[in-house]
Order: sequence, then C-alpha cells, then structure tokens
Amino acid sequence: MFRSRAAGGVVVDPHGRVVVVAQRSRTWSLPKGHVDPGEEVLDAARREIHEECGLTGLELVRELGSFSRFAVRHGLPEWKTITLFLFRSPEATLRPLDPANPEARWVAPESVSRTLSHTADGRFFDRHVLPLLATG
Repeated sequence: MFRSRAAGGVVVDPHGRVVVVAQRSRTWSLPKGHVDPGEEVLDAARREIHEECGLTGLELVRELGSFSRFAVRHGLPEWKTITLFLFRSPEATLRPLDPANPEARWVAPESVSRTLSHTADGRFFDRHVLPLLATG
C-alpha cells in the first residue's frame, strides 16, 4: 500500500463562499494534491490551489490540521495523510489551470460537506472548519 502526503486548503472568497474542485471530472474535493519530494506542505497547498483554481494572492489564516483516509492511486490502495490550511482569497474568479481538474466552483459553507465526494473530507470540514467560518 502506498503512503502519501497531500496538502491543500479551504479557500474563502470575499462573499464567504468556499471553493470546491472536480478532480478528474469524477469526484468533488477541496483543492489539494500530493506534496512533491522536498516541498514544504504549505508551499504544496498554495501550488495545488493555484493549479486547481487559478487563485493567487492567498492570505493564510491558519493551519487547520491533518487527517488520513484511504484512496486509490494507480489502481492500488493508498493511505493518504491530508494537511489543510485556511486561506482568504481577494479574488472570486476561478480559472483552473490543471486539465485533470477542469472545474472549480464556489459554494456556501453549509453546502461544502454535502458536495465533497469523500465522507472523511466532509466530516473534517464539518468538525474543524464550519465552526471557524460561522464565528467569522
């Protein structure tokens, strides 16, 4: 079984919406991806958000934490540890650059966990992010 690290973020626009991305046009996720060898986790999160959403100029609010879940990579089981950060974006226009993740959209925070394909991702969002967003 592969073991991997991924990094990404919960990005909030000026209207309080959260971005979600279509990964390989099959699943919906928060923008995230694998950490490259030698890459810092925060740098990987910023890179993945830029590739999957086209957003730059992100303001880091805080690290949200990490969780692990099973995934499938190259047809083999993978134990993925995902670290997420909370960012504010001054822009609301989404322009995905990654052809494997061609669609990104803003959704209301209360709709995020229902939109995400992986239940572990939705559970993390509901427990660790939604309360932060509700308090401002």
